[in-house]
Amino acid sequence: MIPDWLHIVAWASLIVGFACAAYIALDIRRHPQHMTIMNYVWPICALFGHVLIIAFYRRYGRLAAHEIAHPAMEKKETPPHMKQTPFPLKVAKGALHCGSGCTLGDIIAESLALFLPVIAIWFGWQTLFDEKIFAVWVFDYSLAFILGIAFQYFTIVPMRGLSFGKGLVQATKADFLSLTAWQFGMYGFMAFAHFYIFAVVLNHKLSVASAEFWFMMQIAMVFGFLTSYPVNWWLIKRGIKEAM
Repeated sequence: MIPDWLHIVAWASLIVGFACAAYIALDIRRHPQHMTIMNYVWPICALFGHVLIIAFYRRYGRLAAHEIAHPAMEKKETPPHMKQTPFPLKVAKGALHCGSGCTLGDIIAESLALFLPVIAIWFGWQTLFDEKIFAVWVFDYSLAFILGIAFQYFTIVPMRGLSFGKGLVQATKADFLSLTAWQFGMYGFMAFAHFYIFAVVLNHKLSVASAEFWFMMQIAMVFGFLTSYPVNWWLIKRGIKEAM
């Protein structure tokens, strides 16, 4: 049985996440980012990162607002967000950039699989997997991969001036390892929550149609960030992924 305190904490965390995302989205409307895709990355990541993402955005994300970055670039100067952001935090931005595609893909995939259970069957439930959760994870990863590549494409192409084909190849190279590392951390925690915390400790099924499930997903995204961070460090150091 789910304790009342966990139900309250889950709802509170979800509400705070939506409030933080709304705050950043409204601020970005007034101060749009120089790199368009970041207009979506920041609020999406606030869904799980809460006030930490707000603090990160206000201190370093705002430096990349078009109104600040564009004048510097017109003068052939290094934009403030590139000059004033320490490398470890550039890596964090890169990880969040990847994680936003993962987060969006997971939200869409889990919601679709909830309302259209046949999707889980298409991805191996009852044939390859006895547990529905594994089939949905295949769908999650597939959709997150597509969105992650799209997010990376619209970052790399404007920065490097690449053609569609070359941009797609570079986006895939930049995002595949990062996205896989993120999903590894996210799936790892969700497996722990599903098969141990809820199934064993609480003796309760973790349903997608519950606040507790999405609260666990918020925590899982933090684990995804932690497992993808060193991969992003390596990718950026090697020049495979752009520092932002």
